[in-house]
Amino acid sequence: MSAPARLAAFAAAIAVLFGGTVAAGRAIGGGSDDARPASARGSSAGMTGMDTGHGAEAAGDHDGDEPSTAVAPGLAVAQGGLRLEAPSRARAGRTTTFAFRIVDAHGAPVRRFAVEHARRLHLIVVRRDLTGFQHLHPRMDPSGRWTTQLRLPTAGAYRVFADVRPVGSEKVTLASDVLVGGRFSPRALPAPSTTAMTADGYQVSLDGTAGAGREGELRFTVRRDGRPVAVQPYLGADGHLVALRDGDLAYLHVHPTDGRAPGRIGFMAEYPSAGRYRLFLQFRHAGRVHTAAFTQEVPAA
Repeated sequence: MSAPARLAAFAAAIAVLFGGTVAAGRAIGGGSDDARPASARGSSAGMTGMDTGHGAEAAGDHDGDEPSTAVAPGLAVAQGGLRLEAPSRARAGRTTTFAFRIVDAHGAPVRRFAVEHARRLHLIVVRRDLTGFQHLHPRMDPSGRWTTQLRLPTAGAYRVFADVRPVGSEKVTLASDVLVGGRFSPRALPAPSTTAMTADGYQVSLDGTAGAGREGELRFTVRRDGRPVAVQPYLGADGHLVALRDGDLAYLHVHPTDGRAPGRIGFMAEYPSAGRYRLFLQFRHAGRVHTAAFTQEVPAA
């Protein structure tokens, strides 16, 4: 065979081999879909954030062969088909009207909520170094717009939590960040302690603990001048407790217990993991609401 003939045969073989490779690639699953950006190929959950129910599986469908991963409350702006639409910027030291909405998967405002702890919505605000805790109760107008007066005293990144239970659905905690410009010096988390003082002179002690993945009772005793005080009802119970995980600010739902002695307040709680948590206890006495904060170290199970 002459040299030109050999070259022509070699080129034909290469063409056949290349064409087979392209065909195999298309059969495996490439093609025009792979040319789209990853965001366009993702599911609708990827467009709406972490759109899963409280205590449901993490984003993605499972056929039962894989273990499910519970979504800790307070980590997502969207969950259970709901989304929190709230301002993301504020100015330090200025009281403003903080307005927000909770919308469904179609962007329509949700307007029917069940009463939980004497309110339809609890708005918790805290700086990401777990200082500046506030517990507010906004009002909703007929359009589904919630408003409350909010003052963020210093610069930093704040987390707002909307704790609600839509009628006919499970309880959900949606959250987002509000950034306040200016010089910011984060504070170290206080060391774990079983005692705390409120700003107005009450001494509060903590007895008992819940574990990582194990429910237990947290028991608080409120004293003034060394003597237990009889707390007054607050939000339908002896007190209100919020627990936040250091690092990501996962939000814990706790449930008050009844029938304790004067000055004693109890809650059933279960921590989702080991680590440090900041506990904010609120109680009413002498017609005012007081707040005591604790750091608790939760060991691994």
